[in-house]
Amino acid sequence: MPGTRTFTPRKTTLLLAAVAGLGLPLLSAAPALAHGYTTSPPSRALLCKQGVVRNCGPIQWEPQSTEGPKGFPSAGPADGTLCAAGDSRWAPLDDPRGGAWPARSLTSGASFSFTWTLTAAHATTSFRYFVTRDGWNPAQPLTRAQLDPTPFLQVDYGGRIPPYSVTHTGTLPVKHGRHMILAVWTIADTANAFYQCSDVDFG
Repeated sequence: MPGTRTFTPRKTTLLLAAVAGLGLPLLSAAPALAHGYTTSPPSRALLCKQGVVRNCGPIQWEPQSTEGPKGFPSAGPADGTLCAAGDSRWAPLDDPRGGAWPARSLTSGASFSFTWTLTAAHATTSFRYFVTRDGWNPAQPLTRAQLDPTPFLQVDYGGRIPPYSVTHTGTLPVKHGRHMILAVWTIADTANAFYQCSDVDFG
């Protein structure tokens, strides 16, 4: 019929290839759905993933997804929601459980290697590590007032993309007893950062 086009197998293959080629940039531009979590000391998110802590909600399947606004401590998630990065889906991470979260034993003032497992790497501004003040209350949700305002360890990346397994070695603060370490991974090319809370005990 006039105006009717016939597609041979070769033409069909070329057409599909062209469509696929057009779709690739769209796929690569889509935001990543997974990011990263701390493994040493183990974060609350990791303990939920491992089943060490129960009744965690969906974070047990997405320990890498504690993503929230960057700019901490002057900006970022609201007080009381820091461990969940301000995302209500991960709210069980903010529940202090009466101070009963398992705590990793650390040696005050010693050298320690902090590790992250990344499931999607990003251009990075920095990794920073904060610790709670002496006399903080582990039975209350974490707030800025409970943290020393200056990170005891900061590793700047200047926009570089870290590997999928990241290690930062530094000196632990001089502390005693039970504390919380808040690790903040700030992303360079988005408005967000990743927040991971680890319960520790300096003895």
